[in-house]
Formats: sequence, C-alpha cells, structure tokens
Amino acid sequence: MARDSRVLDVNTSYAYLLWARDFAATSIVATVDDDPGGFVIGYRRPDEPETLMIWQVAVDERHRGQGLARRMLDTLVDSLSGEGVRRLETTITADNSASIALFTSFANARSAPIERTPLFEAAMFPDGHDPELLFRIGPFSTARPGRNTGSGSTTHGGVMSMTTTAEPATAIFDSLESQVRSYCRSWPAVMTHSQGSTVTSEDGREFLDFFAGAGALNYGHNNPALLDPLLDYLREGRIVHSLDMHTSAKRDFLQAFSDLILEPRNLDYKVMFPGPTGTNSVEAALKLARKATGRQHVLSFTNAFHGMTLGSLSVTGNSMKRRGAGIPLTNSSKIPYDDYFNGAVDDFMWLERVLQDSGSGVDKPAAIIVESVQGEGGLSAARLEWLKALSDLCREHDIILILDDVQAGCGRTGTFFSFEEAGFTPDIVCLSKSISGFGLPMALTLIRPDLDQFEPGEHNGTFRGHNLAFVTARVALETYWADQSFQKDVQAKAAELRTGLTKIADRYEGAAVRGRGLLTGIAFPDASSAGKIAAAAYEHGLLVETSGPEDEVLKTMPPLTITSEELARGLDVLDEATASVLGDGTPA
Repeated sequence: MARDSRVLDVNTSYAYLLWARDFAATSIVATVDDDPGGFVIGYRRPDEPETLMIWQVAVDERHRGQGLARRMLDTLVDSLSGEGVRRLETTITADNSASIALFTSFANARSAPIERTPLFEAAMFPDGHDPELLFRIGPFSTARPGRNTGSGSTTHGGVMSMTTTAEPATAIFDSLESQVRSYCRSWPAVMTHSQGSTVTSEDGREFLDFFAGAGALNYGHNNPALLDPLLDYLREGRIVHSLDMHTSAKRDFLQAFSDLILEPRNLDYKVMFPGPTGTNSVEAALKLARKATGRQHVLSFTNAFHGMTLGSLSVTGNSMKRRGAGIPLTNSSKIPYDDYFNGAVDDFMWLERVLQDSGSGVDKPAAIIVESVQGEGGLSAARLEWLKALSDLCREHDIILILDDVQAGCGRTGTFFSFEEAGFTPDIVCLSKSISGFGLPMALTLIRPDLDQFEPGEHNGTFRGHNLAFVTARVALETYWADQSFQKDVQAKAAELRTGLTKIADRYEGAAVRGRGLLTGIAFPDASSAGKIAAAAYEHGLLVETSGPEDEVLKTMPPLTITSEELARGLDVLDEATASVLGDGTPA
C-alpha cells in the first residue's frame, strides 16, 4: 500500500514492522471485506503523553473517496480518549490538500482549535522534500459524541474490519452528472445549508462565502427579509408561473423598480423579461440592436464574457468557451478593452478613424457591448472616463451601446448600476444574477423606448414570468434601495476589501489589485498562483474563485451584506493562504 500510494517511502518497511510491534496501541489498520484497506500509524509523544502524533495515513486507491481515512482517525482517537489523549499532531506539506482537508474536518467535527506552524524546513531534508507544517489540534474535552466507525464495522486490537463499504458522498455526481461540471471540482464538499455569508457542508464544515453564487447572492444566503415574504406568498397559493401574463407580483415589482431605481436616476427605459438568465438578456439585446439598426455586426471587447448561448458566445472572448459552440461564431469582432495595450495606444483614435474612413473596409456595427468590470475576464475595470468616451463615440456614429451589468450590477460595484458614476446612459442594459435578490432565476433587458421594436411574441421564453423571483426582487429593492444607506455601507465595505487585498498584494512582486467595489481581486504574475491560493483558502474554510484568461486573478465577490468582521476574517484566510503558497513575501 505504501508503494502504490506514490507518496509514502517503501524503504520504511522496517520501520513499519517496528511500529507494529511497539506502537500497535496507537495505530490502526482497516480491512474491507477481509482485504487491507488502509492504515493510520502514530505514537504518543513521550514529553506530552496527552498528544497523539500521527505519522502516516494511507488508504488503498480502491477505497479512496469513501471517508475511510476519517473513520480510521476517529476510531483511533476515540479508542485512546479514556487514556487521556486530548490533542493530535501531524505534519503536512503545504500542497497536500487531501491531508489538510482530512485533519481540518477532524478538528471541525470535534469543535477543536487547530494551529498551523512551520516545523521542518526544506533544507533539513536531504532529498528535496518540501517543508513540513505542524498541525496541532485540540484539546478535545471528551471523545466524540455519537461516534460510529461506519455501517457494518467492528474494531479489534487495532484492526478495524468493515463488511460493507459505503459509497462516497459524491458517488452519484461522479457516476451520473456530466463532465462539464466545474465548481464542484474545486470545492468537492457536499453543501447542505447556508445563511448570510456562510455555507455549511454535509460533514459539518462551515465555509465563509467570498463567491456569492457567482454574483447571484448579493444579499446573502436565505436572507430572512426576503425569505419570509417568499414563504408567505407560496402559502397563500399565489401565482408561480405565468409566462408574460399580468400578475400582481410582476406589477408590484415593476412599480418598485420604477419608483426606487429608474426614476431617482432619471432613467427612461422599457423593461423586458427575456428569460431566466443573463445570457437570455444579452441575446435579446443583440437581436434587438440588429433589428432596430438593420445592421448585423456587433463589436465586443477582449476578454469579455457575455454568456454561453450562441449569440452571447459570439461576443465573448474566452477561447475555451467559444470552442464549445462547435460552429463558427460570426457577425462580431473584438476590439481592445481599456488599457489593453498598457497605455501605449490612444483609446478610441483608431476606431474613430476607421468608422469615419469610407475606405477602411469596416462596416458600421449595429452595437457595441461592454462590461464596466470584466468579472470573468480578469477583473479589468474600465476607467469611468473611458466608458464615457465609448458612449460619446456610439452617440456620434449612431451605434447602440449595450451595457452588460449581469455580474457588476445590482450594487456589486457600489452603486446599483455599475455605470452610474461615469455620466452616461447606455441604450440597452442587461441585468440578471442578483436582480431577484434571492438567487432565483430572473433577467431583465432595459431598453431605450424608441428601440422597443419587437413584435408581440417575437422574443419569448417559458420561464420569463417567474413570480417567486418578482416577489423577492421587489422586497430586495424596498429593503436595500429605498435610500442611500445601503449603498454607502457597500462602498465602505468595498474600501475595507480593497485595503486588505492591497496589503496582501504589496508583499509580492508583480501582484496587483484589480476590480471595483465588492468585485475585486489580486492578479499574480505566475498564473498558477491564484488557483493554488484559492485551493488553500478552501481548506481553511473560505470559498473564493479565480478569473482571467489564464485564471491568474484571485477573485473576491462576497455578499454585499457581509459584516466587517466576516470580511476581516476572510481577508485573514486569504493572507494565510497566499503565504502558504508564495511564502511570506516582502514586508509591506
């Protein structure tokens, strides 16, 4: 088993024999249907007998993913609790995510503190071994309540035998769900509960959420201010599905949206319900721009992301996403986003010139679509003056300007719309993700009135009348956008986040903070760093993703309702995770 692990040293076979003779009481071997399945070996420290030092944990590859390591560890520690064992120690290299997850879950299940400190530096090993961190867990006051070694398992003399082996908790996902799944590969826990800024997994681990459903949960998980009216609506037997029929829920939402969002900002838009998701909103915007202008071509920007359906993909920059279309994505071209050439090229001089030159061979496009912050494209945030210049260019040349605010909207950048401070009004605005307030599917396409040219039913969809989303969307607007207090709070939290991220980035050469508002992250010169840091953060109980064409950006997107204490705690985890991957860096 040590040989097949490709991690443990087979030359220690002599040590295993000695261990079996002298330390059998502090070791355990698991057999599955009479076949060796795994082992845990350890010893009680002579200078601290209440501490069990775990040297090695191994599970046969045929039985991995079934929780066997955790059951062995629990069984061994529980068997020693009557002898005064109250602490556990082990050493782990920083890149051993499986072991870190194992011992972290062990500590969490026993509500025991866990300390991580350097123990053995790489220079202490003669074979290029990575540094070992000391994980110290405890004290645990008693044996784990309700302990169970697993269905059909018994323990005799340090050997745990199991006549049956439970399937891993993720077995049905692995066997039945498509390979296209992605987030669960980075966060393999099975999630069961959530509240506010916290998500809880099936094994009891709590995760602080710096992801917020990819921006769909701006007001946090199961927000009571939204949940209670939603439950009341359902209990009253009100309309759930209605296509585009008149309902009281839709009427109340439209009135609130007009009163609290459009009128205070002097925005004159017609509201279209294009379907349940952001890509539906973008598709409607593209179709409408082409219909209104009679032109076909659309310009979009480098590293843009606008959705996964064919029209949205045609204006998306990510090559991997585009390849998934399987057909040519035509009638669109990419132009450089703000500062794409690091200031070496005047922003729109070249575009202005080719639009004016009848010999340029460039036809006037129907529309230009832009994100004020490229949420999936690496958190590049356009300067406000750049956005205003883009709007002026579109006005001058009668080009429809579409602002994709699917991720950056609904307060994410500090104002309800991400373009508010730039001093212009887009012709069409795409909203989704957090517009429902509760994570329910909902999308809007806001249209300049003279562009409202679809014939009845020309663009429709079965789920464009999701009344549950109308209910929570209205309540979210009434709760958080009736005055300026929430917006000011978000802006204050955004400043705290940027300050914390800047302190981390300043310690590492080439690292830079990107983004705006509570859509901010750190770009690293080594593209692999962000993913490693996100993985380390997960092991420490923080959900955070990456962004950018090479996943080079560590992207933070917490709920707008996160507390300052939670924000500080998450930043501490990121600081620790970054140091575990890149070292301590240069003192700021």
